[in-house]
Amino acid sequence: MGIIKYLSTEDTECFIFDDFLINQIKEGVVVEPKHNEDLNKIIKEHFSGKNMVYVSNRVKSYSVNPLIYAETEAIPNLVAIAMIPKTDVMRKNAEYERNFFDKPYEIFDTLTEAMTWVQSILEKESSQQTADKS
Repeated sequence: MGIIKYLSTEDTECFIFDDFLINQIKEGVVVEPKHNEDLNKIIKEHFSGKNMVYVSNRVKSYSVNPLIYAETEAIPNLVAIAMIPKTDVMRKNAEYERNFFDKPYEIFDTLTEAMTWVQSILEKESSQQTADKS
């Protein structure tokens, strides 16, 4: 489960693994539709043909336009989102944003808890796909 690639842009740091990515948005960024385009490009390049989970490690203060979740949800192989907010305000924002995403979306206190959940979601999705093929 080692890191495959590290990407750093003006707005984000992204750590790409086999079945998930951990994204850390930088301080003061406003996450808007253009960020979905970047995310979709990364997912197509690194996760083509397989399910993956997006993990948001919220260590910096930034804002999210919650309307982007409809586009994010449309990414076919993105099966879930895990949030790890650093502060109570970040947690409240993540709880509000959950209302805009209709796939599994959970909030965790630690990266370790999130990783356990990510693996269980991916196993569940894999089992479901196997059952659907039967």
